[in-house]
Amino acid sequence: MSTDFNIKPVGAPVAAPMITPVSDTAQKAVKTELPTSQSVTAPEPSVRVTIDPNAVNASISNQAPSVTDQVIIDRDARAVVYQVVDNRTNLVVRQFPEEAVLRRRAYFHTLDLSKDAPTRARATDRRA
Repeated sequence: MSTDFNIKPVGAPVAAPMITPVSDTAQKAVKTELPTSQSVTAPEPSVRVTIDPNAVNASISNQAPSVTDQVIIDRDARAVVYQVVDNRTNLVVRQFPEEAVLRRRAYFHTLDLSKDAPTRARATDRRA
């Protein structure tokens, strides 16, 4: 008996086509007929939609000075927080992770400390 495990197939590899079976409910479904005012039709292929890049860049440049990005470290939740702050009102527009997630992390961290469980080292606990 041979112990040659370097057996290679002959010819080019062929991908097997994926065939999804059609369910019986889809075949027995009743055709929906709507009035023309409520029906949806596909657009004609000859219709082209173009976007003016100057208008897009102008709208971005108008919005850019109104917000600033900042990164802070929440010590209670032991997490790095990314915030988008509105310059005019100094309010947080967007925040990742959300405030509820940070509160949940801080709560579970205090629960871990109250149980005398061994503390877990987080990425924000490292010192240079």
